[in-house]
Amino acid sequence: MIHHVQVACPAGAEDAQRAFYTGVLGWPELPKPLLLAQRGGCWFRVPGVGGPDGELHVGVEEDFRPAAKAHPGFAVDVDATAEAVAAAEHRVVWADPAEIPGRRRFHTFDAVGNRIEFLQG
Repeated sequence: MIHHVQVACPAGAEDAQRAFYTGVLGWPELPKPLLLAQRGGCWFRVPGVGGPDGELHVGVEEDFRPAAKAHPGFAVDVDATAEAVAAAEHRVVWADPAEIPGRRRFHTFDAVGNRIEFLQG
């Protein structure tokens, strides 16, 4: 089981990331330990589908470049998540069903351009 994954953001982009991960996806923000909070970034609880919850950590990276290929994948109610993402005017890019038969999934990009995948849980 994976406890958490991390994506990066530029300094000062935490509020934009909060707007995406909490505002769009509804993932609650978690408090960071004091010493880590001083470095910036933010953490979120990722609700588990059929299993325990996990975490997404957003860390500040000085020479930030969005991850365009590498990405975390989250098991979710894919239709409800796609609807929420589209309603917030983020792109929903459905994957070709032939790529992974029986697995509905789509990609989007968070507030700073990191690629994120959502799969039917």
